[in-house]
Amino acid sequence: MEIIKVFGSNVRYYRTKMGVSQEKFAEMCGLHRTYISDIERFNRSISLDNIQKIADAIGIDTYKLFIENTEEET
Repeated sequence: MEIIKVFGSNVRYYRTKMGVSQEKFAEMCGLHRTYISDIERFNRSISLDNIQKIADAIGIDTYKLFIENTEEET
């Protein structure tokens, strides 16, 4: 799987697992909602600074956003 798809899928997985909307999650990250939407739809490359902001908002180690998730979303 492409790294952008792995990253975007993981962002969506962790965000929905947290039970927050894209808008709320974007606030938590200090980013714009459309930016989060673009990431989750695999339409945007992302800077290292923003990767760290997202990992911090989720509360996980950054590298976990780059590991293909085999768990199914419910």
